[in-house]
Amino acid sequence: MKKKLTTIALTLLVTIGFAQKSQTKTNKKMKIVFVVSNQVKSETTDYPIGFWLSELAQPYYAFSEAGYEITIASPDGGKIVFDGWSDPESPNARELDLVSTGFKHNPKTVALMENTVKLDEIKADNFDGIFVVGGLGPMQTFYNNENLQKLFAQFYEAGKASATICHGSAILLQTKLSNGKLLSEGKKWTGFCNAEEDIVDKGAGKKMQPFRIEDEAQKLHTKYITGDIPYKSFAVADDNLVSGQQGSSGKETAELVIKFLKSKK
Repeated sequence: MKKKLTTIALTLLVTIGFAQKSQTKTNKKMKIVFVVSNQVKSETTDYPIGFWLSELAQPYYAFSEAGYEITIASPDGGKIVFDGWSDPESPNARELDLVSTGFKHNPKTVALMENTVKLDEIKADNFDGIFVVGGLGPMQTFYNNENLQKLFAQFYEAGKASATICHGSAILLQTKLSNGKLLSEGKKWTGFCNAEEDIVDKGAGKKMQPFRIEDEAQKLHTKYITGDIPYKSFAVADDNLVSGQQGSSGKETAELVIKFLKSKK
């Protein structure tokens, strides 16, 4: 009971923190747009799938702390739903994540998840960076999404911060520049790896994804890399291309984006 009360108290502090930052940070010099998957039915399991909560919550908090103005977009607009496995209050949660718990309950962020901007309405000229969030859904909703790939390439070619994380990095397998060259060709990047997919599939007792990012990356002329330990935070920057390996990497990935944008001032 004591542990539960402590968790609730700390969660409230995080929740209040989100609200306070929105009130006190008035001089927002940078604008970031998150791209998050809408909920769909998995082609491989029939489960409802969406986005991974910590991959939105942790970077959101980091950007809020830095005073950035944040927009959340999705392919269809409207409501987004996080994967049940990413719920920090689930009995199966791997660790205590107060930032994600606060994000889940904060009225401001709840409202943002209920009413995201439609991706087609996002213009690269209006933002300093793009952050493509992962989860179980993006392997279906992002992988063949030409509009998202085109938008991401526009950010990248304009020299703006262009970030992906976890299964959101699947877009780097197909996104091409205006000259027809693969954006990730010759670039260092990361995403959800085979060792992590093995753990997920074993836990679920079935194949969860239609394909694996690491398998497909090995077929390309890119510098796909991963950390040494599954589920340990790992992120990499190659100029303005920034990527994180999995849900544990949200904060680190955001910090690399912030570092890049500070270098451009």
